[in-house]
Formats: sequence, structure tokens, C-alpha cells
Amino acid sequence: MAQSSTFTGRTIIVTGAGSGIGRATAVRLLGEGARVVGADVSVERLDALRAEASVDRLVTVAGDIADAATIHHIVDAAGPTIDGLANVAGIMDAFLPPAEVDDETWDRVFRVNVTAPMRLTRAVLPAMIERGQGAIVNVASEAALRASSAGAAYTASKHAIAGFTKSVAFFYGPQGIRANAVAPGAVATNIEAPMKSEYAAGRIGPIMQALMTPVATAEQLASAIVWLLSDQSANINGVVLPSDGGWSTI
Repeated sequence: MAQSSTFTGRTIIVTGAGSGIGRATAVRLLGEGARVVGADVSVERLDALRAEASVDRLVTVAGDIADAATIHHIVDAAGPTIDGLANVAGIMDAFLPPAEVDDETWDRVFRVNVTAPMRLTRAVLPAMIERGQGAIVNVASEAALRASSAGAAYTASKHAIAGFTKSVAFFYGPQGIRANAVAPGAVATNIEAPMKSEYAAGRIGPIMQALMTPVATAEQLASAIVWLLSDQSANINGVVLPSDGGWSTI
């Protein structure tokens, strides 16, 4: 693992750290000197991350971030000084349109994609505000910018996390807190994204085939997240940054 000192002495929480964008973000931060508290629902994926990282600056917490108890365990593992938070974990919604989305899917998507990041952000803010510094990065989506890239629940949840990001930046920017979001397009990860609606396939499918840009790597998204966590983006606050190969320009 290549080493730099960008985050030496800093503690950063990363959710979804067992795979995809979260894993790439955790690995990148560890390589830049951070102490990383990596959370994921899968013990096996966290074990694999520890084996790859092979550094004692990685602390892992296994649990469902939709459960309030897991939030407590993450913050407790991080300790009193938390310099950054990357809310990466998220789930899809099977592309179910408004007339077909069921209550269970809607509630679960919002618990993971919106409520969990809100709770974790709420938990770390007091100490950040007291110290007068802290950086928070949420993973939104192309679905935060348009309605034609996911189902109703996912689209609404990513619009919500974009709004929540801006709210944090507005309220606590004067206290030294920065909150930004990255909006990926298609990314090569293991997140399950089945299209369970025939209507959605006919409506969304042709649009995505015609307009979607090439699939990005998890590492490309991690680069944007780590930059927003770093001092190099010190003047950036309340931004939803597309990292989509130009999809948002179409």
C-alpha cells in the first residue's frame, strides 16, 4: 500500500467499507495515513479488508447501519476525535416506479440511504463543532439529479441526501464544518440492482442505453470522496459533485 501523510493523525469513519466505493475509500485513506473506522453489514468483507490493509490503523465495526445500535458502536469505536465521515453505504430499489413501489422497499431504502447517514452525521457533529472542524461526505447518485436512472424510492432518497448535505453545510459551515456529496453515475461494484418492473424496463432502459456514460471504477469515486475529505477542498462546502463521466451534462 502506497503511503502519504495527507491524513496522518486523523480519524475518518467510512460506511460500506467492505466493498465497492466504501472499500476503495477506506483503502485510499489508509494509504494516506488516516486511522479508519470501517463499517459494513458483512463480517466476511471486513475481515478481507483487514487482511488486505494489514495496518493497525483500521478499526472495523460489523452491523446494519439502519440500526441505531450500530451507529453507537461506530462512534464509540472512533473515539472522541472524529475528523471526517464518509457515508457511503447504500442500497437500490429494484427500479420500482411510483405505482409499484411497496412499503417495505420504500422504508428500507430510506432507512439505509437517508436515516442512517442522518443519524451518523448527527452523532459526530457535536464533537466536530466543539473542535471547530470536520468534513462530511455523503454518496448521493445521478438519481439525485434526475428521475430516469432509478426507481421512485432510490431517486427520492438520493434527492433527500443531497438536501440533507446542503442543510448541514448551511447550518454548521460557520462552525468549521464542511458537508459535500458525490453523485456517481454507473460504477462497477457488487451492489445489487435488479430491474423488477417491466414498465420501468421499458421506460428507463432505452434512456439509460442511449445516454449513460462508461462505467466508472470504485477507485475513481474514492478519489473524489477523499479529496472532499481533505484540506485541498477547504473552500468547498454544500456541493453535490457529479462524478459520472459527464452524464449530468446530457
